[in-house]
Amino acid sequence: MPDARLAAARIASVDALRGFSLLGILVVNIAFLASGYRMAGMAEPGFDSSLDWVVRWLVTLFMENKFYLLFSFLFGYSFTLQLDSAVRQGRAFVPMFLRRLAGLLLIGLAHAVLLFPGDILTTYAFVGIALLVLRRIGPKTAVVLAVLLTLMLALGFLLLALLAMVGLDTSGTVAEGTAEAARSDTALGGMFWQIISEHMRKLSLIVLLRVLFQGPAVLAACLIGLAVGKLGALRNLSAHTVALRRLQWIGFTVGLAGAFVYTQSAWNHTVNKFLGEAVDLVTAPLLAAAYAATFLRVLPYLPRVGRALAAPGRMALSNYLGQSLICSLIFTGYGLALVDQVSPGAEVLIALGIFAVQVLYSHWWLKGHRYGPVEWVLRFLTYWRRPTGERHRDRNSTQAA
Repeated sequence: MPDARLAAARIASVDALRGFSLLGILVVNIAFLASGYRMAGMAEPGFDSSLDWVVRWLVTLFMENKFYLLFSFLFGYSFTLQLDSAVRQGRAFVPMFLRRLAGLLLIGLAHAVLLFPGDILTTYAFVGIALLVLRRIGPKTAVVLAVLLTLMLALGFLLLALLAMVGLDTSGTVAEGTAEAARSDTALGGMFWQIISEHMRKLSLIVLLRVLFQGPAVLAACLIGLAVGKLGALRNLSAHTVALRRLQWIGFTVGLAGAFVYTQSAWNHTVNKFLGEAVDLVTAPLLAAAYAATFLRVLPYLPRVGRALAAPGRMALSNYLGQSLICSLIFTGYGLALVDQVSPGAEVLIALGIFAVQVLYSHWWLKGHRYGPVEWVLRFLTYWRRPTGERHRDRNSTQAA
């Protein structure tokens, strides 16, 4: 295969992996968009059947805290593509990327206030600054930093677990959690101003969590993506079959074992909650890596699946925001106000339906446009000029949101 075709196939596979990640993110996020109880870390009291619990367990075990790491890995990987593209075109990368991050921050803040306080775009905006500072480090150094960040976070949670074991109250009571969830439900099912006020209140409560925990975890995943991008490891996957197999073996054994411990801590409480978080911080990246390795190895045998997922992957930012918008119209007072009225199983089915619509929409949109609608806005903010909107096949500019 000529080099140009190899590059196109590589980017298409990354787009497809990004689309796959979007699906996983939606299946996880929809529960938090649909229920004040889930946002408070509790199960919805109205859904207590065996099927409800099976769905909760499966989503937590196989998906929670895995797909946002995979998406973050792709953010770091795409950072290297943007950097290489700027060098080829003779552009000043730093001011361009800072404008891009400013655009992400503005879009993320609007998303968090209007639709979903669990927004990750604002985190990417700040993590992007760290990537900019670290852009010249080598792949090995990037991996070492990622491992150190992960271990430091895990040690932080181990300390919290130790404090809980010796009797220090490190969390709210069940009564407090129930009151918080009920308050959230009332606000989310209310008028526009009530929803906005609730989102703002939640943001004020989780900002410290973002700074101390999610930010470093996202940065660690981005650094792995940076290392992979610098090594060019995705240019010829057949040359890395042994490494991919090793990732699968380790990820599906250690990763699933850690996910089981985390799920026990989340729902059965037979494991200390903070201990479960510590285990998950170390093992979730391994399971996410196993997913990516398996997906990339299987993809050449499923070209139709790859083509289907590549389109929403190319419009990742638009689809990520679209997911929150659609869910808000279903579950909050913006639309049907079905907050805490939909079972976990039905939520998963709704998520699959939303994503199917996004696949069709993305293919339709990209027939006549080079970029997704929000990607167009972000590109305008990045280059400070109007992007060309026509469809063409230069895939080297593909970038993660």
